[in-house]
Amino acid sequence: MINTVLFDMDGLLLDTEPLWGESMLRIAHKHGIPISKDRFKETTGLRIYEVTDYWAIKYPWAGSTSKEVAEEILDEIIAMSKTSATVIKGVKHSLELLKKHKFKIGLASSSPGRMIMALVKHFDIEHYFDVITSADVVELGKPHPAVFLHCAKDLGSEPMQCVVLEDSVNGMIAGKAARMKVIVVPDELHFDDPRFSVADAKLKSLEDFDLEMLKTI
Repeated sequence: MINTVLFDMDGLLLDTEPLWGESMLRIAHKHGIPISKDRFKETTGLRIYEVTDYWAIKYPWAGSTSKEVAEEILDEIIAMSKTSATVIKGVKHSLELLKKHKFKIGLASSSPGRMIMALVKHFDIEHYFDVITSADVVELGKPHPAVFLHCAKDLGSEPMQCVVLEDSVNGMIAGKAARMKVIVVPDELHFDDPRFSVADAKLKSLEDFDLEMLKTI
């Protein structure tokens, strides 16, 4: 029986996804790193420290280390998120519904821990989560299932008791690889991506989420 729901953060809870690209481009150009939007696909799914490590190998630059560049991107994206991002519609409805019915609730994100904690505190949603897990604490980020498995273990749940809520293909793959059920909530641009057929259910918005869905998947 499903008793645990694990949420992604960027693009699912908060509309921070576009800010990553803006910040990465700006900081890369500041340091003379020849990155363009077209080159983002080279690092799709990597964590920010892995992204800047890749840049350092592929497009070496003088001056700041790859870790320092990553930290600068994080500083900027946290600041930008606090002023420009919002909690996505349906998020609080879903969290309050799950809390009311005594589900275990986890947050499992590939974003660095300091970003996650800064933003869930700022947007006043930290109290909904029983466990918050960053991919910082595991060896590999999504689409590897480690962050979901780690979060479930900390919640005292077995994978087959868990449902993952995700907005991305990599997140969906990670959830399925963890042997969990997956509900995807893609953005409008990617909603018809055929790869989402792997998911157990697909929603246009978390406003459409209800407990009946957890019984049928």
